[in-house]
Amino acid sequence: MPKIEIVLNGRKTPPSLVDLCVKTAIDNVRYLGDVGETDLDLLDRILAHCTVDQLMHVEKCSEGRDLSPVTDKLWKKFYEKQFGAKNTEHVVERMAKSLKSYKWIDLYEAKSEDIAEHEKKTAARIKQLYNKETARKQSRQVQLCAKVPPSKNKRSFCGGSGPGHNVSHFRSNLMKKSKIDLLNRYLTGHLPHLSFGGLAPF
Repeated sequence: MPKIEIVLNGRKTPPSLVDLCVKTAIDNVRYLGDVGETDLDLLDRILAHCTVDQLMHVEKCSEGRDLSPVTDKLWKKFYEKQFGAKNTEHVVERMAKSLKSYKWIDLYEAKSEDIAEHEKKTAARIKQLYNKETARKQSRQVQLCAKVPPSKNKRSFCGGSGPGHNVSHFRSNLMKKSKIDLLNRYLTGHLPHLSFGGLAPF
């Protein structure tokens, strides 16, 4: 393990027990929870290394203790980083005009919830528009399918099996029968003496 030394007034001195504890706490800041009655000066050195989630966890776990003397400036930095400097300046101006002051952790949470709610409403609106467009397309498809396709009747005039084909077949049989009747009458009238021995002439 490397030896830890602190430079003080140009001289290297061994770290104090407090410094070692602070360094250990910083190295393990992700495991911090309830800070209890830890001195604010020490918390100022330690909590500055927390992420948003880590600092929020410490705040929630340290219920009953106001950490804002240390964490308020940290939450302001997180607010500015997350929501922009312009938004942060606007909040500061509004608090100055209203003569009211709010903790930056509360402002951060309120802004986060507001954005989440806005995103939720936007997503719901997009879903509603999508469902409406889908229903419109489905309705249009149903209307197109309800129309009678003319192609089937058209094919029947070209030798298909539809009603047109039946009419054509009936006409053909009728013409054949008429020709046979005409030929029989002709043969009966002009050739009565011919005999085919009971066989049909064709």
